[in-house]
Amino acid sequence: MRLLRIVPENTHFGFMKNRFISFTLSGTLSVLSIILFLVMGLNYGIDFKGGTVIEIATKNGPANIGDIRSELSELRLGDVQVQEFGAPNDVLIRIERQQGGEEAQQKAIGLIRDTFGDTVDFRRVEVVGPRVSGELAQAGTLAVLVSLFAVLVYIWFRFEWQFALGAVIATVHDVILTIGMFAVLRLDFTLSSIAAILTIVGYSLNDTVVVYDRIREDMRKYKKMPLLELLDRAINQTLSRTTMTSFTTLLALVSLYTFGGEVIRSFTFAMIWGVVVGTYSSIFVAAPVLNFLNLRRGSDASDGKAEKGQAETA
Repeated sequence: MRLLRIVPENTHFGFMKNRFISFTLSGTLSVLSIILFLVMGLNYGIDFKGGTVIEIATKNGPANIGDIRSELSELRLGDVQVQEFGAPNDVLIRIERQQGGEEAQQKAIGLIRDTFGDTVDFRRVEVVGPRVSGELAQAGTLAVLVSLFAVLVYIWFRFEWQFALGAVIATVHDVILTIGMFAVLRLDFTLSSIAAILTIVGYSLNDTVVVYDRIREDMRKYKKMPLLELLDRAINQTLSRTTMTSFTTLLALVSLYTFGGEVIRSFTFAMIWGVVVGTYSSIFVAAPVLNFLNLRRGSDASDGKAEKGQAETA
């Protein structure tokens, strides 16, 4: 099993000496992400903008969803969703609201009718509003903020307030960079994108708490060790676990991105980005920020011999 480790045990990388570089990089990327979000905005999909719903039934046996999606993608109608609906030959098509009002909407419907011709029956065509209203978006934002506050309180009670604030800073960092990625790459931002962001929040927090747990253990063992050295030690002790978890998760996500089809590609790409950013933040943001928050240790000190013995056996 040791041969399968990406990072060997007992590494001695000096992460803390690069903390100013990592903070500068993270701060710059976060500011750029916010600017991109405010200037360019997100490429909202059907879930947010609304569009047209078309229900069709193929005449020659079960519908081939892949072929239908390929034919529709050539029409360049923006965000298009295709899914089975009821019987194997029933298909539900959603296209985003077209620029140009009702006339553009009817033109898009005409293009779809011309594309499939007599090979399908058009059972219904209707224009729908956004599935996510402004009120629901506000409620979702409030829910995310409340959950982050709950996490802050939980980690505060489990560790110290510096740990709680550090975890929230690292998590918000990951969310901001993910939103910036959606803005710059113009990926469709849908309900599945929100699910990806919430999943990234959970993944990042889990990774951060693992590192924090080891920091707290080492603080009890090595009470005379300088804080920066202790943080380096804790990160190196959890580095093998962190990289293996990220690597195995990425294996599954890359497979989904490659073979999962167009429907989940935006979701899986966001997850891949989130795993990379979450791993980075747990090492280069969550731990170093404790030093800037002036983390203090308990007043009871261990004697030098005991600490030396613990260091040799650790």
